[in-house]
Amino acid sequence: MGESITEGTIINWLISEGDSFDEGDIILEVATDKVDNEVPAPASGTLVKTLFEAKDVVPVGEVIAVLEVSEEVKSSNKAKASSSAVETSQKKEKASKRPKPVQQASTSASNAFSVSNSNTFFSPLILEIAKEEHISFEELARIPATGHEGRLRKSDVFQYIEEGRPYKFAQPVAEKDPTAYRIPQLQFDKGKGKVIEMDRMRQMIADHMVYSKHTSPHVTAYVEADLTNMVNWRNANKVAFQEKHGERLTFTPLFVEAVAKAVKDFPNINASVDGNNIIVKEDINIGMATALPSGNLIVPVVKNADTKDLKTIASNVNELAGKARENKLAGDDIKGSTFTISNVGTFGSVMGTPIINQPEVAILALGIIKKRPEVIETENGDEIAIRSMMYLSLSFDHRVVDGFLGGSFVRRVADYFEQFDINRDI
Repeated sequence: MGESITEGTIINWLISEGDSFDEGDIILEVATDKVDNEVPAPASGTLVKTLFEAKDVVPVGEVIAVLEVSEEVKSSNKAKASSSAVETSQKKEKASKRPKPVQQASTSASNAFSVSNSNTFFSPLILEIAKEEHISFEELARIPATGHEGRLRKSDVFQYIEEGRPYKFAQPVAEKDPTAYRIPQLQFDKGKGKVIEMDRMRQMIADHMVYSKHTSPHVTAYVEADLTNMVNWRNANKVAFQEKHGERLTFTPLFVEAVAKAVKDFPNINASVDGNNIIVKEDINIGMATALPSGNLIVPVVKNADTKDLKTIASNVNELAGKARENKLAGDDIKGSTFTISNVGTFGSVMGTPIINQPEVAILALGIIKKRPEVIETENGDEIAIRSMMYLSLSFDHRVVDGFLGGSFVRRVADYFEQFDINRDI
């Protein structure tokens, strides 16, 4: 339901326990990381039991309800299972009849689980029961064994099932990384005053920002750009643009257009890190850091910005901004950004040092457009003129973006701003 989501809040259940539903019916609504999502039924059936109530915060991966699917779905699944069983039986006939010890998936996984029986040999009968009950090897290894030399018996498995399979949802215990950063437990005098509890969105933002700073070594490069031509063209054409296309022409679409062109020139800035690999994205999706009325931050995304004309970009920007103000952004509206811009000039800031929007590798902050006297070159030599100036600051992940790439990219964005065609048609 969204990138970097670790938990969600159940808003309300639309189906009650004991009620039936059809495939595709909305069972419940879940709020996850800034947007609300409707959860459809995966198949027709009945809601047997809900395991969480409305307003409960639930980790990703947790079971929230038990459903009983209809007979049609069961029959379909049984047919598939029968076909699979025939194939498995044929393979077994060709294989050796000698039982083989069960191998764990990986050394790290076997070390991570708390194992009750140290014997990893399971008889064919035990394996058949485990298959029918969908019990994994890791779960089998947790069942207390009473057989000879620690062997797992049939009665042990049935007793475990009768007890409700207490280890069914047990998670691996991650080994501590000795090189990982540990926050020192220091005691500070935090002072006295009004205590305001963070809302769910603010907690998510806080976690995301801290994670980004700990993950990416941030470096920030600055350039200055003369936006006089762009400002004059926009001021002269904004009314005609709205009359012709029915869209407001703010500076944001012009910024998105120029940034998308610069990203196309330097594709390695449009990337993410996956371990020791760098993934250079094919699509250029520009995220726009936006402040909500509550003061929280959200990043709606203009998808495939490099393929759209100014009218379409303006339409996308206006639609996303309107949804953000009305708190109506959907999950798809905030997914998939590959590069983010933050217009800190909206709040009057001269410049900023933005924090990278993970898993991206760079973010561009745009300062306030301010008129200043500047020395410019003319046919008559150097002259002082009033120009509309802006500071651009690019924070980049120094693991994969070096100073040359970061500096060249932000300079290219500034060049596109400065070389704006004053005679451009709307």
